[in-house]
Order: sequence, then structure tokens, then C-alpha cells
Amino acid sequence: MTSEKPPLPADGQRDEAEPALGREEDATEAARDGWDSKVEYFLAQVGFSVGLGNVWRFPYLCHQNGGGAFILLYVLLMALVGVPLFFMELAAGQSIRQGSIGVWRHISPKLVGIGYSSCVVCFFVALYYNVIIGWSIFYLGSSFTYPLPWENCPEGNGTAKECTDSSPTAYFWYRKALDITDSIDETGEFNPVITGCLLAAWVIVCLAMYKGIKSTGKVMYFSSVFPYVVLLCFLIRGVTLDGASEGIKFMFYPRLEIWADVQVWRQAATQVFFALGLGFGSVIAYSSYNPRNNNCHRDAFTVSGVNFMTSVLATLVVFAVLGFRAKTIATECVKRNMKAVSDFINASDVERILENPLKEYENWYWTEGQQLNIPGYNITACSLEEELKQGVEGTGLAFIAFTEAMTLFPGSPFWSALFFLMLLNLGLSTMFGTMAGILTPLTDTFKTLRKHKFLFTACSCVVGFLIGLLFTQRCGNYFVTMFDDYSATLPLIMVVIFQTISMAWVYGADRFLEDLKRMLNRPVPVVYKYLWKYVCPAAMLGLLGASLLKMILERPTYIAWNREKASKEVLTYPGWALAVLISLIVVAFLPVPIGFIHGLLLERLGQAPADAETGYMPCATADTDLTPLDTLPPSGGHPSSLSPLLQEDQATRSQNGHLEYLQSSQV
Repeated sequence: MTSEKPPLPADGQRDEAEPALGREEDATEAARDGWDSKVEYFLAQVGFSVGLGNVWRFPYLCHQNGGGAFILLYVLLMALVGVPLFFMELAAGQSIRQGSIGVWRHISPKLVGIGYSSCVVCFFVALYYNVIIGWSIFYLGSSFTYPLPWENCPEGNGTAKECTDSSPTAYFWYRKALDITDSIDETGEFNPVITGCLLAAWVIVCLAMYKGIKSTGKVMYFSSVFPYVVLLCFLIRGVTLDGASEGIKFMFYPRLEIWADVQVWRQAATQVFFALGLGFGSVIAYSSYNPRNNNCHRDAFTVSGVNFMTSVLATLVVFAVLGFRAKTIATECVKRNMKAVSDFINASDVERILENPLKEYENWYWTEGQQLNIPGYNITACSLEEELKQGVEGTGLAFIAFTEAMTLFPGSPFWSALFFLMLLNLGLSTMFGTMAGILTPLTDTFKTLRKHKFLFTACSCVVGFLIGLLFTQRCGNYFVTMFDDYSATLPLIMVVIFQTISMAWVYGADRFLEDLKRMLNRPVPVVYKYLWKYVCPAAMLGLLGASLLKMILERPTYIAWNREKASKEVLTYPGWALAVLISLIVVAFLPVPIGFIHGLLLERLGQAPADAETGYMPCATADTDLTPLDTLPPSGGHPSSLSPLLQEDQATRSQNGHLEYLQSSQV
């Protein structure tokens, strides 16, 4: 026996017996803030997507994987996978007007776990990301001395040998900044200076977010724009340096044979994935504060384009400066070797080599130099390319290689302070988005948190700081590496796969495109239907398979610093550390199956899947038009027909004074 569903009132009208949409006390309690301007929103999205990875991971991947060939592959994957998924998250947040939890629960109560999983991943990322911001604060404070403290080895110190056997910058990073242990098994005491810097980082985040987007949006004017000013300054300074052209040429020289390597495709797809911040819920959170008529389709292309151009700009800067560093070090190496062998070869050969040190020395070394046997002295190759390969990944690039290059600049403290102030702002703008991916969904979902937003924000920062003390131990850098490599990658890939399948197949790509047509007042290209249904899921499943295969076939490793050898070494994680990283992956993804099972059980028991404290408001953002998008007629305009979002859906109304919410009961 079936019962006919009563049609919902069109154009936002309600029955007299229902709570009025404009009831003053409800609107005051339920309404969400909106962006004060489109500029603030754009800067927030750009600030979140453009982060530290653009400065130190993208250049490294380009360098390791074929230079210009990798960039072409990156653009291809960005167009086929990155932009469509980014547009999907932008559109979902803007149309449903909720954070990640509300968006997926709105589509189906069984999918609510996707949103909670995004929150867990954001929390894991926030824990270690703020530690990196703390490191930047430490180096920024250390930059206001002359000479820079990492410019020379300490004198009269028992550990000076460790410095002379490595380099002053490596010694300062591993011994002074981190005071690192030899492995993850050695815990050591807390680093008080880094702990203080971590506290400062969390205080900055709390102050910037205590009013939600109203305060975050204002901060973005500086934190999102300032890094571009610094990058341009470094680019202008970098291209004038001797060796910059060699560095840039080395960077962009294409090696197309790398396209046959599956792991290169995996790394390119992973970089696209993280560059746009897919799966975090932050993109959804930011777009949920937009007015309904915002052109999110154009935003998807604009933000993605800015992100890519920033990566290329950062790569130019990095390899211009590293080219200068490499040429300076290689030239000094040639002069040192020539001085050592001057008594064993003709003086004319020495003069000829010193006139064109790198080219002439390379020819001499491979024909004559390596055959010389000088007691007590080892003649090295002095290769420019080998120097360019040193320390160009992650923290090694920012805190060792690039830092060393700046010691060669005239006025090095100024350039050092500028660089680390840029890193600080890049990290903070991404951190704001990460925290929004936690705070927005939870405050949208729970009335108690919504009433005490500032207290919730402050408590979240306190908890983040206390757990973050794990990373300020002497072995903390190894835990940062573990969290960075494993707490986000696999869970986020799985979250995005479920997001895409849920939107394209559960809700329906055709219905979603129809919703977007009504929302944007213009048709959306039908090609997105096929990208969402086939291309994106296939690409993400391939990325997941390649990542799992690599993790299974190769035991996870980390890079440790050996005090005795004064060099880095690759170590495998011990058993307990493997258990920790596996637990991180499981905990981050666990909400997805739990949410599905919970929704299924409630459906079988005939109970409403709504939580007592939830009060979903699909369009309760501060906007002149507060009519929920879901209650509008389809683009055909007939008021008696339901919108695609409501066809075959169950309309559930809350009786606790909040705005009504609508949710699908189908999976």
C-alpha cells in the first residue's frame, strides 16, 4: 500500500501550521554568515589551494619526473580530473549551503560518513601542518641576526665535526632547530623553542578564525596576496644571479620517456589531488557561504589556473636560486681541486680550466683528473647537476637548500626574513581552510556548537596544540613525515571516490546538472556528466590501486639524520610505527562505513535518521534570497512540479524551531 506524497509549496511558501521561514528568533539562531565580497571568497579559495606544496613539492616532482614532460602530464590530469572534481565540490557546497557533513547527508543519510571522514582527515593534517608553520616562525625569528646563525659552523663546540662533515645549514636544521634523534625509536625530550613556536602558530589561527569567515576573510587580504609579492621579488632577484639560467634549463628540459612509468602518473595525479584540496571539505565549506547566483563554474577554472601558474612561478624561483647555489658550490669545488692538483699538472691547464671552470673542469676530470692519485686528497667531479639534485624535496628544500642559497645573497638576513614570512603566510592561508573544513561542518550540524562558535574554535585549537606536542619531541620530525605521507593520502583518495560516485550515480549526474542550470541560470556543459560518471572515478580508482600497490610491495620508509655519519639515511618504520600509520588510515576512513551502516539500520527500523541537534538549512546563508533552492520549480518554471533534487525524496520537517531540512532516503 502506498501513500501519495503531498507536494511541497513552491516559491518558498509554507502552510500556516508550519513555522514561518522569517520567524525572527529562528532566523537569528540559524542564519549563517556570508562573504563580505567576492574578493574575500576568491582569496580564501586561492589561499587554501596554494600552499607549501606549491613551493617545495611541485618543483621537486618536476625535477624528478621529466621536467617539462611532467608539467604537460600535470596539466592533462588537471583538466580531466582536477577541475571537474573541484567544480563538483564548489557547486555542491554553494547549492546545498552546508559544510561537508550536511552536503552528503542532504543527498542521503547513509552518506553522512563521507563528511565526518573529511573532518577527521582535516584534523590530522592540521596537527602536523601547524608544526611546519611553527618551524617557519622559528626561522623567521632567527633571520634578524647578522650573520645568519646557519651561515657558519659553531666554533669551540664538541659537535662542530657534525657541521663540517655536512653543512652549516643542515647542521642548524637538524641540530639547532630540531635537535633530532637518530631514529623514530628514540623519543627524547620536548624541544622548548619549537613548542613555543607551535603555541604561537595555534594562537594566530585561533585569532584569525574566532569570528568564522568574517575574520578569516579579512586576514586573507594579506596572507593570500603577500606570498605573490615575495615570489615576484625572488624571481626578479633570482634571474639576475649567475647560474639561474642553468638551473631553469635543468628544471624544464623535457624527458618524455617518463610517461611510460606508472609511478610518475601516480605522483602527478596525487599532486593534482592535493593542490586543489579535494576531499578535505574546505572547498565545500568556503563555497557554502556564497550567494546562489555566484558563477562557481568560472571559479573552478580561475582558482585552478591560479594554482597552476603559482606552481610554475614557484618552480622558476626555486630553480633560479638553486642554480645560483649549485654553480657557486661547483665553482668553489673546482677552485679547491685545482689548488690541490696545481703541483701535478701544467700551469697552463690550470689557467685554462679556471677561465671556464665548470665546462673545462668536467672535460679534464673525466679524461685526466679521476686518474690522478694524490695522497691525502680525493678529487671530486664538482658536478653542477649533482648539486642541483641535493635537498630539493620538502623541508630539505625550504630549510636547507634554499636557506643555504640565501646566505650567498648580499643582505642575506633581509631575503631570509622575506622568504620565511612568505612560508608563514602560505601555511596560514592553507591552515585557515583546513580548520574551516572541521569547524564549518560541525557547527552546521550541531546546534550547541553553533551557539558557542568562539568557544568551540578556541577548544579545537587547544586540543590541536596539546596533541601537536607529539611533533615537538626530538623525534617529532619523523612523526610529521608519517602523518604527511599516510594520514591523508589514502583516506582522501577513498573519500573523493565515494563523493564522485555518490554525486554521479547515487544522486545522478543529470539531476545535478539540472540543479546547476537552475542555480546558475545557464546550462552547464554536458561533458561533465561523462567526466563525473566515468573518467574521474576510473582515474581515482587507478590512483588508489597504484598507491596501495606501492605501500604493499615496498615497506614504508622514512629519512633519518645520523649524527655520527652527519648525513641522511633511509630507514624502515619499526613494527609499532607501522601499526600507528595503519591506524591513522583506518580511523580516517572508518566514518564512511559506520555512517552507511547506521543509516541503513535506522531505515530498517523505520526511524528518522535525523539527529536531535541537527538543523539543516540548505539556504540559510546571509543572502537577500532565502528561498531554499530545493523548493524552487525546475527550469521549466511550472510551480506545481518538484525540482530534480526533490523527485522521489522524502521531505522531513523539524519541529524544534529550526528551518526545515530535506534529505534523500535513497542510496
